[in-house]
Amino acid sequence: MHNPVDSSSASAPKLVLYSYWQSSCAWRVRFALNLKGLSYEYRAVNLTKGEQFSPEFERLNPLRCVPVLVDGDVIISDSYAILLYLEEKYPQNALLPFDPQLRAINLQAASIVSSSIQPLHMMSVLKYVEDKFGVEERIARAQFHIENGFQALEKLLKNRAGPYSTGEKVYMADVFLAPQIAVAANRFNVDLAKFPTLHAIYDSCKALLEFQASLPDRQPDAVL
Repeated sequence: MHNPVDSSSASAPKLVLYSYWQSSCAWRVRFALNLKGLSYEYRAVNLTKGEQFSPEFERLNPLRCVPVLVDGDVIISDSYAILLYLEEKYPQNALLPFDPQLRAINLQAASIVSSSIQPLHMMSVLKYVEDKFGVEERIARAQFHIENGFQALEKLLKNRAGPYSTGEKVYMADVFLAPQIAVAANRFNVDLAKFPTLHAIYDSCKALLEFQASLPDRQPDAVL
């Protein structure tokens, strides 16, 4: 049972998360589970070895990607859907605010990351670009799409952010943003100085034990 942070939910149903240590999508779910204090079993899917193409995993997710969350008889893929499910099924430590406007902003920010940034630099896409056009084009395209999305997020959150995306509490926007910002800076050398609001949000998230426990190099399948 994966329980990297102190939790009072020892009697909670057993959740299973299919994850890969370097997947930013799986990272979001790990961060969310930690924030909600939910213990889970970690099952590694090695994407570099093609384990996502096994018949067993394809039955869980026909798209053959992580994350996948299993909760009893319920099987959910896609991090956005998983977080909405967790919010409904396990309402403790809410990741969406009650205020309708703030709720919508959190969903909008999460959607920008999950639909307009991450899919454009996922492993399979960048491999295709590299094979066709070379390594330099691979990095340039990733940086372009990330910075385009970050510009939109900076404008969306600039006048609403506190320590976190929409104020004093960690919500869904932060859960999606923090891993994405880490990947942008560490994997694709995006200059965070261009995005001071996002940079400050990331610094706040980095200080959280729940975020630290979700870091890629803290996962059982990490290769350091």
